[in-house]
Amino acid sequence: MAADLKLTETLTIPVRELAWRFSRASGPGGQGVNTTDSRVELVFPLAASEALPPQLQQRALRRLAGRLVEGTLVITASEERSQWLNRQAALRRLQELLRWAISPPPPPRRPTRPTKGSVERRLLAKRQRGRIKGNRGRAGGAEEEG
Repeated sequence: MAADLKLTETLTIPVRELAWRFSRASGPGGQGVNTTDSRVELVFPLAASEALPPQLQQRALRRLAGRLVEGTLVITASEERSQWLNRQAALRRLQELLRWAISPPPPPRRPTRPTKGSVERRLLAKRQRGRIKGNRGRAGGAEEEG
C-alpha cells in the first residue's frame, strides 16, 4: 500500500499526500459487520498538492469543481467486506478520476456541411414519406361528410 499512485509515465502522486479515514460500512458483513471498520474514505487535497504541475492542477480543479470540498477530493468505497479491498477500490477510483481530470481537452469540432448528394437524398425521402402519408385516408376508407 506504500507505493505512490501512478497517473502517467512521468506523473505520480506521493502516498504522503493521501489521507485515509475508516468507519463501519452498512450492508452485508456477517459476524464482523458491527466490529470491522471496512468503509474507506480516501482524502486527496487537490488544491494543495505539490505533485501536479500548476497547469494540470488548474485543469483538474476546474473539471472536478462539483466534487471538491474546499479544494479536497474525497473518494468513498464500501462495497467490499474487506477494508483492504475497499482501499484498493478507492485508490483505483482516484487514479481513474485524476487521469480523466488532467487529460487534455478534445480538439474543437470543425463545422462541416452536408454533401449535396446527402441533402438531395434526405429531401427525396421526405417527399416519398409525405406521399405515403398523404395517401392514407383517401382510398377505400371512410368518406368525409361535408
